[in-house]
Amino acid sequence: MVGSTSEQLNALSGTTVVVHPLVLLSVTDHHARSVSRGSSKRVVGVLLGQDNGKTINVANSFAIPFEEDEKDPKTWFLDHNYIEQMWEMFKKVNARERMIGWYHSGPKLRASDHEINDLFKRYIARPVMVIVDVRPENQNIPTDAYFAVEEIKDDGTEVRKTFLHVPSAIEAEEAEEIGVEHLLRDIKDSTTTTLSTRVSEQLSSLRGLASRLGDLQAYLADVAAGTMPVNHQIVYHLQDALNLLPDLSDPTLTTSFATSTNDELLVVYLSSLLRAVIALHALVDNKATIGRAELEEGKDEKEKKPSKADAKKGDKDEKEKTKDSSKSDEKST
Repeated sequence: MVGSTSEQLNALSGTTVVVHPLVLLSVTDHHARSVSRGSSKRVVGVLLGQDNGKTINVANSFAIPFEEDEKDPKTWFLDHNYIEQMWEMFKKVNARERMIGWYHSGPKLRASDHEINDLFKRYIARPVMVIVDVRPENQNIPTDAYFAVEEIKDDGTEVRKTFLHVPSAIEAEEAEEIGVEHLLRDIKDSTTTTLSTRVSEQLSSLRGLASRLGDLQAYLADVAAGTMPVNHQIVYHLQDALNLLPDLSDPTLTTSFATSTNDELLVVYLSSLLRAVIALHALVDNKATIGRAELEEGKDEKEKKPSKADAKKGDKDEKEKTKDSSKSDEKST
């Protein structure tokens, strides 16, 4: 296993796994093509990138054939030859990318993950396992990274295999950002304003926070009921988080919160009024411009058409000319 002492565990917990958008797209496409809707099956693949010690850069991936019995988690199949053949081809394309671990679509840890991780140790000394949650209703960061470790207890009991959770992040290079923007161009509505976009993003963040708080509540309820053991490190983190929360019973703090909220709402209200006035001004200006254009077109048409008096005068002139011509003809006879 990777770590057994407390120093090694602390070093591993300080490692950050950076996942690129290309990997997320590949895993999602793999799951969409391989698993039917409503099924709880998962997909497995190999992660490629660079292991820089404190940072593991997951830049690419490829899918591998994987089958498992949903009733018996210990029964599974993974094609070793396919991994070796694909790895040989990927080395010819980009030699800087190495095998750094494996992924599956989870969405949670499975009983066979330790056995699959031991299999990948044939190719990688320190494999990282990344669970990519492909469910569309998930509002959180869709990646969870783990390292397999051996937990040695102070009482000298049997060593237990477990997974150590490490922080993960989603980062993209400039070329990937351009590609993602092209993909999202047809998904995002370009007519929406920046304010509505920010509100939707904050709403999504609040939904993710509510999901995490629900997980914490379920964990604490299980600990209180005795179905799960107490993890003192988790309890310490929860205590630190609760100590950072503001004291809402303090009237001074409540008043400051209300004042700040009212100031922000006043800015929003004034912005809405200004936006409505500008829109009305543009509408009136447009109507005035159209009216002036119609008046100018009417004047031009009047100038082009002859008046009735001019038409009568022209008829009289033609009649007098005909009379004169007839008189001259009679004299000549």
